Amino acid sequence: MKALTFKRYSKSPEIGFSDISRPTLKADELLVKVHAAGLNPIDNMIPTGMFKPVLHFQLPATLGSDLAGVVTEVGSRVTRFKPGDAVFASIFDLGKGSLAEFAVVPESAAALKPANLDFVQAASMPMVGLTSWQALKERANLRAGQKVFIPAGSGGIGTFSIQLAKHLGATVATTTSTGNVELVRSLGADEVVDYKQQDFEKVLGGYDVVLGTLKGAELERTVGILKPGGKIVSLIGPLDAAFADAKRLNFFLRFVFGLMSRKIMRLARKREVTYSFLFVRPEGDQLGEIGKLLEAERIKPVIDKVFPFEKAKDALIYLAQGRSKGKVVLKML
Repeated sequence: MKALTFKRYSKSPEIGFSDISRPTLKADELLVKVHAAGLNPIDNMIPTGMFKPVLHFQLPATLGSDLAGVVTEVGSRVTRFKPGDAVFASIFDLGKGSLAEFAVVPESAAALKPANLDFVQAASMPMVGLTSWQALKERANLRAGQKVFIPAGSGGIGTFSIQLAKHLGATVATTTSTGNVELVRSLGADEVVDYKQQDFEKVLGGYDVVLGTLKGAELERTVGILKPGGKIVSLIGPLDAAFADAKRLNFFLRFVFGLMSRKIMRLARKREVTYSFLFVRPEGDQLGEIGKLLEAERIKPVIDKVFPFEKAKDALIYLAQGRSKGKVVLKML
């Protein structure tokens, strides 16, 4: 079968199409014919080796994590799905890839595709949906009446997180460029900061939660907009010692990650707020709950551009430019 693979970790990872063997199933897995696959910024980061200490692939490795498709075969212990079922899933951090004609999905990671979405729309949802759910609902325990700052509101994570936060009853602030102000307002953003015109820390204050889609000095500036007891849940780092513990990494990596997060931790303690790094995990039950919100149209997919599978490398280059409004998706069929 055809798959988009990378051969080594480097600035030139030799990304290209390869003919690989169709994967075999374990007892608790599904074989899915992939109809569409969503792209995420980390798909461009993984081949560089940026996450090599914590993400493990056997090279050459198939890229991608989000998919929607039809089950063609099930393992002997699978009970929730059958051949012919339309499903969507994230297989991130499982050593597998979704940018292929077929993908293996653990039963625990899959959910039935929302009936009102086509495969392209469904494939755009898993990573951003699970990340937003685990950051806002699970880690931050965002509640009705609270205030959350979600930077970069027109991106893939932003467009979903704004809608989820509004569903949870929160007041939402975001940043975006002038041309995307109406988009983020239409998704539910209550306060919109045009980052080309204003610095968010001079406008916002008294927030309960920050969704950390910023890095470096910009992330550190978010500490100042939080009230005491507030929370920063970062999606892009710095990685922290608690993450190393959760991943059961060795003492050296725990020490390194502790050093990497030392400054933001110090700033957070001074402000009496907390900082943590979140690495999304596949979770079919949560994806099923997200599917219910999608079917009820409480949350709607926002898709910027759809590429045919044979243009996958072009799609990754486009995504890397960082200007997409919502998600970039590959259509296989």
